[in-house]
Parts: sequence; structure tokens; C-alpha cells
Amino acid sequence: MQALKIYSTAVLPEWIDYNGHLRDGYYGLVMSLACDALMDHLGLDERYRRETGCTLFTLEQHLHYLREVKQNDQLDVRVRILAADRKRMHAAFDFYCARYADPVATGELMLLHVHQGETTGSAPFPAGVMSAIETLMAVTAELAPPGPGSRRLELRAR
Repeated sequence: MQALKIYSTAVLPEWIDYNGHLRDGYYGLVMSLACDALMDHLGLDERYRRETGCTLFTLEQHLHYLREVKQNDQLDVRVRILAADRKRMHAAFDFYCARYADPVATGELMLLHVHQGETTGSAPFPAGVMSAIETLMAVTAELAPPGPGSRRLELRAR
């Protein structure tokens, strides 16, 4: 079993850096677009955002670059829900391209459901969205992570 394929994109020529591979910042763009696709999948789509004033904010992002991605590669992004509570979701995104069996990158987002209005604040997920999150989380719960998980970023004293 694999995680849900949520997003695909060609690597565009303007995304390539002076080393001949995908510039690091574009992994974040791809993960952000994959998160948009996840929102649509869960029912947090454009109509929901317009009608409720609610959306997701990214609280934290982690990326691991595992293999080089070149200009002619196609990136396929798979998603797993690692954890969720009534207002937050911890989602993992695994980046694949056809040249490798293993992921070329992994990333994680900590997301917060918020209501935007006169004041912006966190808000519980509605029941239907929470059900969709729990379903996706259950489907992917037994999957072993294909790469390193989040860890604290630091230089350790030797």
C-alpha cells in the first residue's frame, strides 16, 4: 500500500538552479501546491473557504532533500496524515520521480484551521472535514515513513 497521490507537476526550466537541479525553494512551492490539493480532497476547497471564511495556515514546515531532481523530471507527491486534533493537522508529503524507487524528498507541514474575519483565530474543523481527515489518517496509519521524519534543527556541540 502507498500513500495517496495528491499532486503531480513537471519540473519547470525556471526552477533549475546553477547546479543543474531543482532549486531548494521550489520543493516548498510544490509542497504548498500539494497542500492545496489536500485541502480540496478534504473538503476545504475554494467554495468552503469562500462560504465559511475558514482556511488552513501553515505553522511549521520541514523538508528533507534526499536525491537530486533534474529539469526533465515529473514530481508525484503522496500524502499521509500523521496526526490531527480538532484544529490542527500534521501532514507528510513524499516526493517521487520515475528515476528512483525511493522518494527524492520528504516534507511535513503542521497546519492550523483558522477563521478569517474582523479577527483571525483558530477554529475547530467541521464534522465532515474531521471525518475526511480521520479516514485519510486511518488509511495511511500503517505506512512506514519512506524517509527521515521531523527533528529539531541544530548544530550539536562535539
